Amino acid sequence: MKKTNVLRFLDKEKIPYDIKEYDYDEDHLSGQHIIDQVDLKANQIYKTLVLKGTKDYLVCCIPVLKEIDLKKLAKVSNEKNVEMIHQKDLLGLTGYVRGGCSPIGMKKKFVTYFEEDILNQNQIAVSAGKRGMQVILNPQDLIACVDGKIVHIIKE
Repeated sequence: MKKTNVLRFLDKEKIPYDIKEYDYDEDHLSGQHIIDQVDLKANQIYKTLVLKGTKDYLVCCIPVLKEIDLKKLAKVSNEKNVEMIHQKDLLGLTGYVRGGCSPIGMKKKFVTYFEEDILNQNQIAVSAGKRGMQVILNPQDLIACVDGKIVHIIKE
């Protein structure tokens, strides 16, 4: 298995992790597709979203089946408004493609927000930096390695 930027970063920081590979299917790209293959509950698998505020870019990690509340995010990030970046801009900005974007090891360090429910989990999964691979680790380790902020940013 070829190491991704995510795995190299975690190795360098001596952060323990496991890897779970799954069948990536562009036609059936959904959180449920990943849940069905990764042996974790839905609230333990986090998707990484990249957004643009009025001042800067933001990264958010929320449970894979949940939806982000842009108004809540704008408020906690002190932005007038926020919006998802265009998919075509993702690779150039982060170094990752859609379906393989991770909060760890981006080209540049962005402010990263985690949905507060992450603190209730003993392990969570985020993309390992490529499609079809999740890295499973302790949420506290993940939050610490990206200097994450804990907030409530999902729709009720």
